[in-house]
Amino acid sequence: MAVAATMASTTAARGSTTSNGGRACSAPSRGSTSRGSLGSRRSRRATSLVAPAFVASSNSTPFVRGSSSRVSPSTRAVAAAPAPFLSGRSAQPLKRARQAFDTLTTAATSPSSSPFRHRHTAGPYPAHVPSPAPRQGAAAAGSASSGRSVERCDFLVLGTGIAGLSYALKVAEYGRVALVTKAGVSEGCTAYAQGGICAVLDAQDSVDAHVRDTLVAGAFLNDRNAVEVVCREGPRYVLELAKFGAEFTRQPSGGLHLTREGGHSARRIVHAADATGAEIERALVAAAAANPNITCFEHHLAVDLLIDEVEGVRYCLGADVLDQEGLSMTRFVAPVTMLATGGAGQLYPNTTNPGVSTGDGIAMAYRAKAAVANMEFVQFHPTSLYAPATPAAAAGNPAAGALAGGRSFLITEAVRGEGGLLYNTGGERFMPRYDERLELAPRDVVARSIQAEMLGRGDSHALLDISHKPPAEVLAHFPNIAAHCARLGLDITKDPIPVVPAQHYLCGGVQTGLLGETHVQGLYACGEVACSGLHGANRLASNSLLEGLVFANRAVGASVAHAEHAMRCAGGALHAAAAAADFSGSAAPRALPPSAAAWVAAKREELNGLMWRGAGIVRRQEDMKQALQSIARLYVETRALAESYGVSTELVELRNLVTVGELVMSSALQRRESRGGHYCQDYPETVPQECRATVINTPVKRRLDLVKAATTVGSLPSATKLFGGSTVAPGSPKRSGGGMRERDLLTTRSGVEE
Repeated sequence: MAVAATMASTTAARGSTTSNGGRACSAPSRGSTSRGSLGSRRSRRATSLVAPAFVASSNSTPFVRGSSSRVSPSTRAVAAAPAPFLSGRSAQPLKRARQAFDTLTTAATSPSSSPFRHRHTAGPYPAHVPSPAPRQGAAAAGSASSGRSVERCDFLVLGTGIAGLSYALKVAEYGRVALVTKAGVSEGCTAYAQGGICAVLDAQDSVDAHVRDTLVAGAFLNDRNAVEVVCREGPRYVLELAKFGAEFTRQPSGGLHLTREGGHSARRIVHAADATGAEIERALVAAAAANPNITCFEHHLAVDLLIDEVEGVRYCLGADVLDQEGLSMTRFVAPVTMLATGGAGQLYPNTTNPGVSTGDGIAMAYRAKAAVANMEFVQFHPTSLYAPATPAAAAGNPAAGALAGGRSFLITEAVRGEGGLLYNTGGERFMPRYDERLELAPRDVVARSIQAEMLGRGDSHALLDISHKPPAEVLAHFPNIAAHCARLGLDITKDPIPVVPAQHYLCGGVQTGLLGETHVQGLYACGEVACSGLHGANRLASNSLLEGLVFANRAVGASVAHAEHAMRCAGGALHAAAAAADFSGSAAPRALPPSAAAWVAAKREELNGLMWRGAGIVRRQEDMKQALQSIARLYVETRALAESYGVSTELVELRNLVTVGELVMSSALQRRESRGGHYCQDYPETVPQECRATVINTPVKRRLDLVKAATTVGSLPSATKLFGGSTVAPGSPKRSGGGMRERDLLTTRSGVEE
């Protein structure tokens, strides 16, 4: 089976119907929505997730490959409406649909009537309650319990950054929410965002100016409708963050202090000193912890999505999740799944992303046949701290600047926005030789300029200097950076900061429409995991938090409407998903022996090197082709191991990283020009005819001509010895399906061809 159906074929499925108890149920029509009455019986069929084409009109954006001409004009009007999509909506229809579904599925799930009996959390959340004991004989030596652990909810949210938390807080008004995060609730890219979040709040600024700056930074590959939606609706949601308790830096008059960053023509960056993301995360986590309809599952890793076909239409029904501390599996069954898992910074050896950024959401969605787009556009932040050049390192402590998870410390764009200047190690200010916008040029331009300067001079780093500004002003605006540098012996009010470019952001991702919808019914995505069309070929500074915030809010109405529809019309599929939960055999959790863990670590390091050489700041076709060949080999190895050994965090993350790495490299090889974050020496010019999205919706086996059928763990060199001599947990029976044939429920671990 192909990994992702083409948009054309999914559009043809728009008229498909599903059945539940003998009743024909059409997918809800997106064109019948009227704001303010979505809770009424007539408007309950308001939003369709069948074959979601982009809700933007196709004649206004280059982001149209696969767009449907059958999207109704009223849908476009709803998508562009500035008012909240769920104005006046009642939660009763969803509650009634849920009650019917709960009655159907009670026998198939755990005895507890509460779907959130397990709260594996820290901080403000209650302590974890252990899962029910596994069935006798289900556990195996070297593996954890298998069995049938099922959690039911109305909305499953994977990820707890600004996108996931904002969405969870809004849909919690209409149903039960399960928040699943692979580390602590606050460990993600949001918490490390320094600079701020965009909002046109100054009378001297305008939405049109913000739109123009975004399009210029994105090299005009942006979806203009997505850009206009975000720039227009953003200010309302940014101000709403303050209502959730976020404390932003303010002027003496009490108004919000606005700063400026590279690529912006005006001051429009709302910030909390230089730790904006951490403050937003704090406020949203506190609000979620206080909401009785939200349960957070920390240290839980989503392994794969649950996909079933109902009358030929693909539905996402939840996800299988690994409890990393308890080493047990749980099936989360939900009519709506929101991907908010962030990016894939760990693909690269030098990244500002934390260790959790391993491309999990993109890889899972791709295996579920959702299309991905613009994966070649990897943004490298121009200025991450180069710790080896600090006084602490010179004094014989090279690990002084090391951060957990291999993350590089970010020096925010706002330092240059407030007057910071770039110099080479010879003391020459070099940006005037590269771009007329100087230090305020877009990130891709500044990153390439620093890279060229370093290579041309043989330098290991460049210098960012803001010491010419008043010390009190610098310390007030950048206390976090000043404190971190001080621990390394740097006084940023006197000393220049050694900097190098580092991977920072992935502009591509799971292809979505203006309501966060993907090509799979019930699967939504927002934030860095998604490709909404906002960023185009390169992200404008401080637009990332804004994107996650806006599309999280825009997805609420569509997903609530879909939840009602799925409860009524796909109840049988939801019931079957719960009944078929069986984590035995290769689906059972299993810890890696030290030799296997070392093998996985070596493969990740190998992948890092391939990505940097093939898809770094400056690229060459031959380098990319060679890297892709090596990644294809890694892909075959890791997939065979992941599908036969058992479930472990290390293997899941490696498989996801290799999957996303292949998507990045394949996308980069398709583009025969240089644009935004993709600069290729073989095609150095921007070509107007190439101003279109790169969309991948075909299986990797077909694209790379892989022969996987005969590849098993036993055929891999030394794999049997490294992985303990067995590839399936001994004593674990093959999954029986629990009353449902396995081929009828397509979990994306093994049910579809990648």
